[in-house]
Amino acid sequence: MAANGRPEQDFEEFYRATATSVIHLVYAATGDLTLAQDSTQEAFSRAWQRWSAVSTYDDPRAWVRTVARRLAISSWRKTTNQRSAHLRHGPGAEVPPPDENRVAVIEALRTLSAPVRESVALHYIADLSIDQIAAETGTPAGTIKARLHRGRAQLASALTSEESRHG
Repeated sequence: MAANGRPEQDFEEFYRATATSVIHLVYAATGDLTLAQDSTQEAFSRAWQRWSAVSTYDDPRAWVRTVARRLAISSWRKTTNQRSAHLRHGPGAEVPPPDENRVAVIEALRTLSAPVRESVALHYIADLSIDQIAAETGTPAGTIKARLHRGRAQLASALTSEESRHG
């Protein structure tokens, strides 16, 4: 693959020139167009992540074809195993509907902004400390504390108003 010094452009040209043929190959091998498209996209995604190495291969398309076929086979095996397990064990036990308290909490959580909801979920559901949340989200600990404070207040307000409507 001739490199023009611009990896993004080289990859884009490679993708445009080869993606359709890879999809056709995987489709022919599997008979499943969606699986072929998904496997091909994932293979090209992996090629892009390793483009500095893949672009130096004698035939980068062969690498992508191999990865796409292997991904399709893995997906097929997983689906086959899931079907077999389902046939062996049957459907899972009936899951009862959520009780009204759970519904109220979920509705209240939906009223929070995404950053506040994320902080509340990480702290109270994933049981992470403020410092762990800060590290995981790349947010200062003070901001996490403020979000948790705001989140608790907004949840209390939302749940209190929900209770007064139904109480």
